[in-house]
Amino acid sequence: MLQETRVLHPVRRRGWKGWFAVRKRHLGYVAFALNRLTGLGLVLYLIIHLVVLSLLARGPETWDAFIELAKSPAFLLLDVILLAGILFHGLNGLRVILVGLGIGVHRHKELFWGLMLLAAILLIFGAWGFLVV
Repeated sequence: MLQETRVLHPVRRRGWKGWFAVRKRHLGYVAFALNRLTGLGLVLYLIIHLVVLSLLARGPETWDAFIELAKSPAFLLLDVILLAGILFHGLNGLRVILVGLGIGVHRHKELFWGLMLLAAILLIFGAWGFLVV
């Protein structure tokens, strides 16, 4: 005889869209979703970076043409976006490590905002370096 089981709270399957559903979520979940997003962005960047490095095999003319494109303001803006992703992913990862080790568990929100302030300051200096120098 089969037993009937009841589910008190039905499980919602959202698929990949559930990764980024941040409405009515806590700060930790938003940080987790952004960490996933920046992680995927960094993997995509690494793939693009390897493709660009293959231009070296095509000769100096192709590489010089790419360098001229890389000096354009639009391309430099992409470098600033990359820097923002690196800073967020790295510093949020540091927060996750610290909380995992039991450091700052009860003050993880303050730790998050402090590290994001540090990321913003570093991003301003880094963007200034990319765009001005």
